[in-house]
Amino acid sequence: MAYTFILTEVHDRVGLVRINRPKQYNALNAGTMDELTRACAAMDADPGIGCIVITGDERAFAAGADIKQMMGASPTDMLDDPFIGYWDRLREIRKPLIAAVSGHCLGGGSELAMACDMIVASESATFGQPEIGIGVIPGAGGTQRLTRAVGKAVAMEMVLNDRRLTAQEAYQWGLVNRVEPVDRYLEAALVLGNEIAARAPVAVRLAKEAINYAFESDLQGGVAHERRLFYMLFATQDQKEGMRAFVEKRKPQWSGR
Repeated sequence: MAYTFILTEVHDRVGLVRINRPKQYNALNAGTMDELTRACAAMDADPGIGCIVITGDERAFAAGADIKQMMGASPTDMLDDPFIGYWDRLREIRKPLIAAVSGHCLGGGSELAMACDMIVASESATFGQPEIGIGVIPGAGGTQRLTRAVGKAVAMEMVLNDRRLTAQEAYQWGLVNRVEPVDRYLEAALVLGNEIAARAPVAVRLAKEAINYAFESDLQGGVAHERRLFYMLFATQDQKEGMRAFVEKRKPQWSGR
């Protein structure tokens, strides 16, 4: 299958999906997320693949969502746009998903990594939810999954004040499984994936389902509430100003309206 924004490979029994927008620091637009979720679904249906690794490049896993496609949107536009629903589609993947993260992992990129089942980080990885800087909040599960991973206090600082976690901090707070040198992080993720893929496939699938049920049993209500608030922010002047300032590469002037 030919793709425009991603590359796919198979390493033994592990499917690898690479986000391939290096000039944009792998920012996630609708085309990228559509291709990524379709590739994961195809690998999920392939009996020769037992685990899936999602990665970017050494400089950036994904530096957030593409702001230009959302800048002028209204709440109704956002409700009708399927873009954020792509993150939900990853929850339908039955095989384990591993995010191999290096460099920038911000905003929607951080939410993409957290939507996976495990994260292998390089020493250069940086995790953050900087949406407050453009007048909105995370809208693809960030406030919910991040809080469950690192706790209320750290999540508050990250979401309210754009605190970034280094790879070691992310490991310390339980956000990532392990930290590897930059030249070995992807290899480590593939090794982990092949170890899991070598185990009983049905047991692996059901084990993932059971763990996610324990972890996310109250998540959907939280994500739905988060999304309503996210959409509401597109009625504010600060959202328009924040995104306009981002695109114009200047400091935003908040009005609080």
